[in-house]
Amino acid sequence: MSATYERYRNVPLTPPNQAPPALRYPWPEGNRAAMFLSFDIDAESAWTGKDPSHADRLVTMSFGGFEARVGTPVILRLLREMELKATFFITGWAVEAHPAMAEAVLADGHEIGHHGYHHLIPEPGADHMQEELDYGLEVLKRRLGVVPVGYRAPIGEASAELCQSLKEHNFLYTSSWFDDVRPYRQLMKDGSPGLIELPQTTSYDDWMHGLANRFSPRSIFPKEHVLSMWRDDLDETRAWGDLVTTVFHPQVSGRPMRFRLLREFLQYTVSCNDVWITTGEEIARYYEQQEKALAVS
Repeated sequence: MSATYERYRNVPLTPPNQAPPALRYPWPEGNRAAMFLSFDIDAESAWTGKDPSHADRLVTMSFGGFEARVGTPVILRLLREMELKATFFITGWAVEAHPAMAEAVLADGHEIGHHGYHHLIPEPGADHMQEELDYGLEVLKRRLGVVPVGYRAPIGEASAELCQSLKEHNFLYTSSWFDDVRPYRQLMKDGSPGLIELPQTTSYDDWMHGLANRFSPRSIFPKEHVLSMWRDDLDETRAWGDLVTTVFHPQVSGRPMRFRLLREFLQYTVSCNDVWITTGEEIARYYEQQEKALAVS
């Protein structure tokens, strides 16, 4: 056997996600589809999470600093004007470094979710995983008085150990995976029920389309290209009757060119008159109700 194939002998022949198919149920108030409107606030930890020495690179750090100075305030203003509520997944570091920004999110009535402390990727077996979870929880409680029910993994990774720890900490839902277009209940390795998963929608990660910097080979996509993609995705999701999950970042969508894109997309979504735009907690609580109702029937 070749050395390459020897490395793959222990890859399991079963899919990692053994959860049954997502439940089918109607959305509230006659809506055809739902939108989990969510933002990730990483601030400078988006950059130090990749390499702590970036803390001394002032231009690099300024990409994240934009979030507190400009990006988050303008997005909060837009949400107030449109009377929309969203979920903001915030790193513990960002809360401690920019308390006024985090307090403003909370004061506007938005949901605060857990997004790690230093924005470190929770790789399987990582020795920092529990510290990231515990420190983030402690900061949200101490600084904001918040005990979060939602979690989004930094850099969107997870492991069986993380899922077990989130369950032990009584989280309600996570939003990190990409394997469905509807909420579903995770299945733990021992076969017991896990958390509710609100799957992400890949195309709605603004970081992929709107951030150009020294570490990225991508150029910024024009507004017309991204808006067309987002509208098409939303229209087809409405036809399917499913869920759209956004992964917006104020250090991207809070900049003028990206902000216009965000505003026009949200205006289009509202104008459809058949999309339930809400927080992760609201969607997960509704899922719980439908899960119980379907179990009884």
